Amino acid sequence: MKELEIIIKPEKLENLKRILDSVGAGGVMITSIFGYGRQKGVRQVYTRDENIGVNLLPKLSVRTVVKDETVDDIIKKVLAELNTGSFGDGKIFIKDIENAVKIRTGEMGDEAL
Repeated sequence: MKELEIIIKPEKLENLKRILDSVGAGGVMITSIFGYGRQKGVRQVYTRDENIGVNLLPKLSVRTVVKDETVDDIIKKVLAELNTGSFGDGKIFIKDIENAVKIRTGEMGDEAL
């Protein structure tokens, strides 16, 4: 099992949910976040004010735990559908999950997903 944390622009959420549903992801956890990457949140602004400063940009952190065999498919679909070619498209973090237990039924492993 793998946990995917997918950081995206808020307007891409419906596209991502559709992708995750299409590969059978069992559920998602979504958190509103603010942050910046290599660009430090600075946007190209053509003004006389040279004090642009650092902007914290709104993003969504979408987390899901999926079977190992679905990870590559999810990544391919996210890259194909959510990539705009612009800074700030996001990132995907992939973590190993040792086990999962469904509290209601006691199911473990992939069955708990």
